[in-house]
Amino acid sequence: MKIGLIINPVAGIGGSVGLKGSDGEETQKLALEKGGKFLSNEKAKTALKEVLDLKDKIEFFTGAGKMGEEVLKELGFNYRVIGEKKEHTTAQDTEFIAGELKKENVDLILFAGGDGTARNIFNAIEVSIPCIGIPAGVKIHSAVYANNPKDAGLVIRKYVEDKASIVTAHAEVMDIDEEKFRQNVLQAKLYGYLNVPKVESLMQSSKSSSSTSVEEIEGIAEELEAIMNKNPDDMVYVVGTGGTVNSVMKDIGYDVSLLGVDIIYKGEIVLKEATENEIYDFIKDKKATLIVTVIGGQGHVFGRGNQQLSPRIIRHIGKDNIIIIATHAKLYSIKDGVIKADTSDPELDEELKGYWKILINYNHTIVFKLD
Repeated sequence: MKIGLIINPVAGIGGSVGLKGSDGEETQKLALEKGGKFLSNEKAKTALKEVLDLKDKIEFFTGAGKMGEEVLKELGFNYRVIGEKKEHTTAQDTEFIAGELKKENVDLILFAGGDGTARNIFNAIEVSIPCIGIPAGVKIHSAVYANNPKDAGLVIRKYVEDKASIVTAHAEVMDIDEEKFRQNVLQAKLYGYLNVPKVESLMQSSKSSSSTSVEEIEGIAEELEAIMNKNPDDMVYVVGTGGTVNSVMKDIGYDVSLLGVDIIYKGEIVLKEATENEIYDFIKDKKATLIVTVIGGQGHVFGRGNQQLSPRIIRHIGKDNIIIIATHAKLYSIKDGVIKADTSDPELDEELKGYWKILINYNHTIVFKLD
């Protein structure tokens, strides 16, 4: 089978440092200055390890250097390189490689990135070739991505082993205006569709908005405030991101960020829109509680828009000190009824699996499975 591989090397670099995206050279430069890390090659590697035993059945066509060649060489796959190696890659490079893959008549295109990368792939090939996205970006609203890198690998395996049985369908390519997003304005736009394997347990749904019940928000706030009042005065609260958390915390009396991660300590917001390093440095010698919500439609608790909450932060806080809050509408918009974690650490994702209580109103929780 001929598979195209495109890795956007800078995808997700702005996530851990709270930049709400990675588009543009200036943003990427700022992300590096703040301590952002290149993760997309590692995520692609996680996906490809799921098909290492099938390497004799696959021939890859890929971009030079960090756009695919380095990962395939390290893992020992057969591959051909398209284009020239570049120190700095751009959206145009992604579109060029995708166009060349179309000329090569590959059976499948595998790409690692975020919503911007999905747009580039759509611009080049539209729905002509089945695609699988490895989630590696900050913004992952599009329904063309697997739930996590490992699941992307499992979809590849299914496609290689029994292509004839796999149904493909058009899935939305969505993206947002990053500049408005940094101003706490979320405007998602449909740019088109890609053809993706329809494997519902492994591929994510599109993000959906849901109506907010004032009564539920007030009820969650009352219960959460009671929990906070019972905790010791020196407990640190790591809060964010998203509209539900923002509304609940404002009802309690904290003017937290809408799309960032904030820290509350001794009744005050001491850090707003904190980076991963800032969060860890503040909590590393303290007890902490994490308050998060679920993304409607997709079901993700970690790994979608809150990459500041890194594996070391989650592990330090501990599973028993994580509080998930959500409204009925948000929970029932999750198509498969399962919540998800994509922390960039497969071992941690496994540790987080199981049944979780989700706070949905005053003195009212509901149990959902994280898988």
